[in-house]
Amino acid sequence: MPASPGQNFVVAYRLTPWQAVNRLVREWCPEGFELLAVPPDASPEDLRNAISRADFLLGFWSLSEDDFRAARNLKLIQLMSAGYDRIDLDLAARYGVPVANNGGGNAIAVAEHTILLMLAVYRRLVYHHLNVKAGRWRVNTDELYELWHKRVGIVGLGNIGRQVAKRLRAFESEVVYYDIRRPDPETEAELGVTFAPFEELLQTSDIVTLHVPLTRLTRHMIGARELAMMKPTAVLVNTSRGAVVDEQALYEALKSGQIMAAGLDVLEMEPPDPNNPLFGLDNVVLTPHIAGPTVDGWPRILANCYANIQRVARGEPPLFLAEKYE
Repeated sequence: MPASPGQNFVVAYRLTPWQAVNRLVREWCPEGFELLAVPPDASPEDLRNAISRADFLLGFWSLSEDDFRAARNLKLIQLMSAGYDRIDLDLAARYGVPVANNGGGNAIAVAEHTILLMLAVYRRLVYHHLNVKAGRWRVNTDELYELWHKRVGIVGLGNIGRQVAKRLRAFESEVVYYDIRRPDPETEAELGVTFAPFEELLQTSDIVTLHVPLTRLTRHMIGARELAMMKPTAVLVNTSRGAVVDEQALYEALKSGQIMAAGLDVLEMEPPDPNNPLFGLDNVVLTPHIAGPTVDGWPRILANCYANIQRVARGEPPLFLAEKYE
């Protein structure tokens, strides 16, 4: 329903650990909207009370059916993340609540981090950093590689995958992609990418980088079978969601030398078990799910989120809708 004169909409916002982001959310809240801050440790009762008052949910949310029942006025769940795996889309659809992601607001950040992991793996950055700190100079420098002219396979050519492709052009990489939805030939040409069937991409790529949402279709889409198809010199990069990869199968492939290395920003369990076997391998570069949040990126994310909320408040259909893949 569009806004009427003098009407205030309630936006329930789930506070994040980033105080600068919380401040930005408050400062940017549009006129005509009341911001209701929900602490991360809110009790189920307080959480449901906030949801029952809300016209919009903003931030990072995971909702039960009881929450949806309480959400009598809810018009949109506006996530600040690119992923939406914490929201049951079937449940949201049953209660008539659309779910939107951040509209690519963090795509540049994640794309840059993806390139970072490729280079960190190829140049063995962590290994050499630790050697220098330990007083060992130029140890084992015969296993370093260049990204130049490598064949990079992008799995998922959405907002983030496209930004990765754009950056790979600077390295003169050969970029192939797989996506269940192909863009038009003009977009492929603009990005400098070529479609490849999934198995061909795995078999022929020097680097495979994952940029898909976590759904029933993509859970463990990279498992023992897929890893066995990859080159022994191949690198796997994952900045999407940990469960897109079968972590035990990846460990076995890395330990045995079935593939050369991996760069991972995400794991199946977060925070991970301190005894995660990947920690014992020196052909893995790990970061703690930090590809998306940057000082530069939060304003883009928030601009998209508030613009989408205002669209719905005006009675217009939302953008950036989360899609359900079977």
